[in-house]
Amino acid sequence: MRDNDSATATATIAVSTPDPAGQGTRATAGQEPPTTTATPARGALVSRGALLAVLGVAAFSLTFPGTAWALEGMGPWTVVMLRSVLAAVVAGGALAVFRVRLPERRHWAGIAVVAGGVVLGFPLLTTLALETSTTSHAAVVVGLLPLTTAACSAVRTGVRPSRTFWIASLVGAAVVIGFAVQQSGGAPGRGDLLLFAALLVCAAGYTEGGRLARHMPGWQVIGWALVLVLPVTVAGAAVALSTEPLRLTVHSVGGLLWLAFGSQFLGLVVWYRGMAAIGIHKASQLQLAQPLLTLVWSVLLLGERLPPAAPAAALAVLACIAVTQRTRG
Repeated sequence: MRDNDSATATATIAVSTPDPAGQGTRATAGQEPPTTTATPARGALVSRGALLAVLGVAAFSLTFPGTAWALEGMGPWTVVMLRSVLAAVVAGGALAVFRVRLPERRHWAGIAVVAGGVVLGFPLLTTLALETSTTSHAAVVVGLLPLTTAACSAVRTGVRPSRTFWIASLVGAAVVIGFAVQQSGGAPGRGDLLLFAALLVCAAGYTEGGRLARHMPGWQVIGWALVLVLPVTVAGAAVALSTEPLRLTVHSVGGLLWLAFGSQFLGLVVWYRGMAAIGIHKASQLQLAQPLLTLVWSVLLLGERLPPAAPAAALAVLACIAVTQRTRG
């Protein structure tokens, strides 16, 4: 159990006054008032957790552009399966090198939810959606993810947000749905339906991953999730490579490598660690910047022209969730 203690628990030990004799914190127990060390240490922990979560958001903001690049030379199933296999090789290697013991039985259900949500569900649904949607359009629709994650966390943890929180959340949802319908010519398209489904499975994966990261380091959470579905992704990659066209270019290879190592592994490592430090609700609000960042990347990397309504919709969602963040204190 101690091998899988969370980063949060480690940080709590590290802030205690060290014992010159090397006996942990026993020599100083009861000698220092808790407020002299706990408050600055807690502030440092929160700041570090927020920074890690921000790094995760930055990594995720490149997911859609990376997917668009990969789709230039590969089919959607090839992209999804190969990104997971490559990430699992790295994660499995790290678990083996550090001789990490298997998680406790009670954690495997949560790991399965993480695997189904962020390893398979979200990548597959968004990749299929990007065959018909632009990255800028998809980025604004996925701007609902912080709201969805907060709602999923509220259900999972029993937290009851204020009425103001839910009003702002509903307004933000209405803005995003209105944008999606307007861009689809008056009715949600296939890409929008796939994106909305992706929101639900990803929110579940984020919530369970954030909860598990309080019991084991974040890299182990995503690592075990990747390893759990490795038999499925290996078989899926073999079938996809034999049935879908493959054209290796700088863009397609670069996009795939980023998806595997940046979005699928490293991004989730720092994201779950940040969630464990500052809480699921607070971390989810930091993702408000993700649609705006993705809109910028879609222009710089893909040469897309933004729909006039896209920046306004993204900013409106940002304002709505800023209200929810304030109401939650």
